Amino acid sequence: MFDFAGQRILVAGGSSGIGLASAQMAAQYGAQVTIAARSPERLTKAVAQIGHGAQHAVLDLIDAEAVARFGETSGIWDHIIVTGSDVKIAPVRDLPLPDARQAFDSKFWGFYHLARSARIAPGGSLSVVAGFLATRPVAGRALMGAINGALESLVQGLALELKPVRVNAVSPAVVAGGMWSHMSQEDQAAMYARIGATYPAGRVGAGEEIARQLLLLAATGYATGTIVTLDGGASIA
Repeated sequence: MFDFAGQRILVAGGSSGIGLASAQMAAQYGAQVTIAARSPERLTKAVAQIGHGAQHAVLDLIDAEAVARFGETSGIWDHIIVTGSDVKIAPVRDLPLPDARQAFDSKFWGFYHLARSARIAPGGSLSVVAGFLATRPVAGRALMGAINGALESLVQGLALELKPVRVNAVSPAVVAGGMWSHMSQEDQAAMYARIGATYPAGRVGAGEEIARQLLLLAATGYATGTIVTLDGGASIA
């Protein structure tokens, strides 16, 4: 299905979760993979897991100047996938304002900075993980819905501004791993079972499933301005 032989792919947020799954899959299909994240220790561990000559770059997407320097010095990419973010989820009146601003900085402005500064080959692609809450509001998740909605709108605008570079997004519901890694395995399993039971698919997503869709968008030259909702049916439940 995929052939990324000789292509340079950057996965921002590639040290864990959907990003790590995307990097591993891209490397298996021949890509020259670089993962970027803030933690040198997590990056080193992830590179060992990926293998295939993967490289890493310590990069904080919130730091616009650092992203600009990275864009100037890292060369031209065939595809960039942005998956990482640092967000806290709570109702608007319960979430401290600094945490709310940090969430928007991390998930929206981080992607914006990379879209503004990274160099991508013509016909290449830029993809981001948004979320189904953009179109399926849920009480207690209003901020996440707003961030995801802003990302989806930005993706479609960028598809017009950056052409012939293609820009796309995948919007999942709850995906196992990644942002839930701070919880115990028992608590994770209980949460996945509870939430998954409310989805028509009967379960939450897996990082590999979202990664496969991200790579499919990268490999499909006809895909741009595309928002793929991959949520186990959560948005229609």
